[in-house]
Amino acid sequence: MRLNQVTLASTDIERSVRFYRCLGLLPIVLTDHYARLVCPEGQATLSLDRVEVAPISAHATVVYFECDDLDLKVAALKAAGVVFASDARDEPWLWREARLADPDGNPLCLYFAGRNRLDPPWRVPAELA
Repeated sequence: MRLNQVTLASTDIERSVRFYRCLGLLPIVLTDHYARLVCPEGQATLSLDRVEVAPISAHATVVYFECDDLDLKVAALKAAGVVFASDARDEPWLWREARLADPDGNPLCLYFAGRNRLDPPWRVPAELA
C-alpha cells in the first residue's frame, strides 16, 4: 500500500492553485470545483475540492512536504510573499520544519528529515513491528 493523495477543502480553487503552484506543485486536473496537482518529485498528488465554507477543526490534519533544500525553499517562498507561522527550525524529533497555512487555513509543514523520516534512532525494532 502507498499513500497517493491528500484532498483538501478550498473555498476558491483558482486562488488555491496559485498558492500551491507557488510551492512548486504542478496542476494535472483543473476545473472550477476541483483541482489535482502533482509534486515535482515522486508521484504524490494533492487535490483541492471546492466547498462553500472552509471547515474548522480543533484537530486539523497537517500536510507535510519534504524539501531537501528547506532553508532555500522557505527563503524563496517568503520572497514571493508567502507568510510562515514559524521559520525553519530544528525540532527534537530530528526534523527541520517550517510551518504555514494555505489560503483556506489548511496547515502545512515544509520539512527536511533525511534518513530520520523512516529510520529515527528510536525506530521500533523490526522484530516488534
